Amino acid sequence: MPAIPFRTEVRGTPELATIELHGDINVAAEAGLHAAYADVAALDAGAVLLDFTDTEYINSTGIALIVRLLADARRDRREVRACGLSPHYVEIFQITRLSDYMQIFDDQASASARAAGVAVSTGGER
Repeated sequence: MPAIPFRTEVRGTPELATIELHGDINVAAEAGLHAAYADVAALDAGAVLLDFTDTEYINSTGIALIVRLLADARRDRREVRACGLSPHYVEIFQITRLSDYMQIFDDQASASARAAGVAVSTGGER
């Protein structure tokens, strides 16, 4: 199966910036992911949400890129959240312990409600 080209969209506020991830996260995603995090830093966002809704495949290099983003966020004292992960990747994030360093939500609405301090009663937070 051919790789789906990677691209990002960044939007948000100083409280929560969202990086929408589109395509496969592999070595070809390195520059785009780095640039997206730089955009988040320019917003001076207190938290960043990685939206994996439009991501079907993450290889080991992609996991390493996410670890690097987590390290950058930790250095910058920026909270990291994730949403839109398939059940398979939720399990991978648990096995690799990435979930120890980020909260995982079902969707952007759940993660945004958390940012606003609103309780999520639907079980959207994992």
